[in-house]
Amino acid sequence: MTQSPFDQLSKQYLEDFLSPIGTVERQYEVPGEAKYVDIWFIPDRNATEPIDDLGLLGQMAKTPCLIEPFRNPPSREEIRTCLLKLLWIHEDQRRKRESVEEDTPETEAPTLWILASHISKPLLKDFHAHKTRTKGVYKLGPGLRTMLVSIDELPKIQNTLWIRILGRDQTQTSAIREIFDLPMDHPRRNKILRLLASWNVKIETGEIENFLEQELIMGFSQAFLDWEEATEQRGEQRGISIGQQQGISIGERKQARSIVLRQLSRKVGILPEALRSQVEQLSLEQSEALGDALLDFTALADLGSWLEAQPIKTQSPGRPPAT
Repeated sequence: MTQSPFDQLSKQYLEDFLSPIGTVERQYEVPGEAKYVDIWFIPDRNATEPIDDLGLLGQMAKTPCLIEPFRNPPSREEIRTCLLKLLWIHEDQRRKRESVEEDTPETEAPTLWILASHISKPLLKDFHAHKTRTKGVYKLGPGLRTMLVSIDELPKIQNTLWIRILGRDQTQTSAIREIFDLPMDHPRRNKILRLLASWNVKIETGEIENFLEQELIMGFSQAFLDWEEATEQRGEQRGISIGQQQGISIGERKQARSIVLRQLSRKVGILPEALRSQVEQLSLEQSEALGDALLDFTALADLGSWLEAQPIKTQSPGRPPAT
């Protein structure tokens, strides 16, 4: 079954965050149908992992649920397909309860959560979706047990951060930057940076093909630099290497060192050898700062100006002015 890069990322993201508090099955097969649910989640009542700080994602995780993420606005047909999966699962559970004469409350039936970068107003109207207290979250009729989340409408607050990371364009880029701004000791910060960093390596090494969303790639690159620096600091404190602590291969670490150069080439074009040499001589801290600054670059001159402004100049005699 072919999966888009977003499908792979969203499923791994949700699995990583939900597996400590319950059972997660990816590509869960709908009984009686050749259809699959992206994420099937059953909470573990004995789990000790806190979920209150997950906000909206934690709210979803309080009850059994199906989660269907959409990178693009879903069509009416796609919404109906999701509903069909939910109804098939409800029916399968009903049959199983009858076979053992078990009386399970209706409230225990799973809820369908459709997470989409955007959901159009006409579609919401067609499905009689009602607003909830959270902007961007809509509810279908009680009997359908279905919630629609238009991620780009969610308020930019901590409560929605872990869902907004699954949005797209500016919504997702903004969420990644909010993660960078979290305190270094935030319990979730390193986990998501590690996830984004691993995806950055896969994109850079070509393991994930046709991933062309430039802003998001740059966010992944910055996540890798942030994560790498934090990991190196912890390694130094404990007297162990990154490879020993996180299981990162030497090849991947070497690959990471060239990330900023490739992002610069994508952003402002092929670098002259003199500029490239200067960038290669930057310290890890400077590389991290450049990874953030290059998001605003539009020409080689921006890189030249940035390098000139560094307190410690790299040595590259005879460097011609950037044009």
